[in-house]
Amino acid sequence: MSASDEAALSAPHSLEYTYKRSLGPILSQFFTALRDRRILGVRRADRSVLVPPKEYDPDTGQSLDEMVEVESIGVVRSWSWVGAPRRQQPIDHPFAYALIQLDGADTAFIHVVDDVVEGDMESGMRVKVRWAEETTGSMLDFVFVPA
Repeated sequence: MSASDEAALSAPHSLEYTYKRSLGPILSQFFTALRDRRILGVRRADRSVLVPPKEYDPDTGQSLDEMVEVESIGVVRSWSWVGAPRRQQPIDHPFAYALIQLDGADTAFIHVVDDVVEGDMESGMRVKVRWAEETTGSMLDFVFVPA
């Protein structure tokens, strides 16, 4: 029997993360601040600010705990357009995922840019936070829009 005569094996697969993670002291402060419509980072030993915060410096492993409020406006460092959002994505119409560096932060994080057309997206553009009507302490409490 040749390889082309054999039936391919297949099985359904669903990629899910069905566990919950405890937040700890740093991320608890971060998500509580989101609920209060503020964005926090954490100061590293070199005085740079990491957003979103982590409990340990990703470069040195040093424990971090000095929380710093950053601005809710920043700059797009890089982006990717989503023309046909899937069911699991945070917005049901075309949008961009972007690496956004907030004013007062030294790092960028990925989030959603809404209320923009693909031809207007560009690295270097200024964006600002648009908060949800009700905030609960989630990354879904806000999106970015052109400033």
